[in-house]
Amino acid sequence: MKRLLLIDAHALIHRFYHALPPLTTPQGDAIQAIYGVCSVLLKIKREQNPDFVAAALDRPEPTFRKQQFNDYKAHRAPTASDLIDQIKQLPEVFSLFGVSTYSQAGFEADDVIGTLVHHFKKDNNLLITILSGDLDLLQLVENDTVVVEIIKGGVSNIQIYNETAVLERYGIASKQLSDYKGLVGDVSDNIPGVRGVGKTIATKLIQDFRTIEGVYENLPLIEPKISKKLSEGERDAIMSKQLATIHLNAPLVFPKLEALQWNDFDINLLTTYFTRHGFSSLLNRLRM
Repeated sequence: MKRLLLIDAHALIHRFYHALPPLTTPQGDAIQAIYGVCSVLLKIKREQNPDFVAAALDRPEPTFRKQQFNDYKAHRAPTASDLIDQIKQLPEVFSLFGVSTYSQAGFEADDVIGTLVHHFKKDNNLLITILSGDLDLLQLVENDTVVVEIIKGGVSNIQIYNETAVLERYGIASKQLSDYKGLVGDVSDNIPGVRGVGKTIATKLIQDFRTIEGVYENLPLIEPKISKKLSEGERDAIMSKQLATIHLNAPLVFPKLEALQWNDFDINLLTTYFTRHGFSSLLNRLRM
């Protein structure tokens, strides 16, 4: 079976920026996040060597979620300038590794990945792996056709999620995770959920009634105290599910799968890049 790797570029660079120790170029510029991205790309190419690969990037324009809910991600501190400088280098880095990048104005990288997954999973002979540091993408897990690899800390700490792993962690199926978030919300994205409904109650409700819609169709069957909270928070619940749901229909120009083939990268170009940025350990790995 052929394998397609989809990389959540911005989730990775944010994870490495905070997880790796400070590192600077010979010129004194912060570079640890880019180092992390280069390191994991080198590791995956050498150890897993997927047949096809693409990376999804965020864009600076407001997304449809921000237009729907102005407070979406509003509580986040401004991105550090030295991280912004490294984010701007991502297209060059992926190009050096022979990885095509995709983005779409008005959509997040998650939606780009979801759209690519929806498009390519029709190929029965293709295993799709998503590499990210963001658990939001677990809703795309599907049997053994789509799996998610989550980088938890450094480059080597990766946890693989298939349907069984999602069920073990959350007690519900991957396709129910947006319903679950509709009830509990998501602090990191400032998604409100239903006030007073925590993880335990939300999990039980989704286990019993499967979806947000199923919960609200069965309010008379739910304990009155919880039912009251649900009734009062119905609008927030529906909106929160919409905000948490990864879109599968971003208006991308789809490449042919063959165009994403991950061929050997140019070692000379990478050597020049690694040398310029002081990546001595990566230079040693590149020559192995």
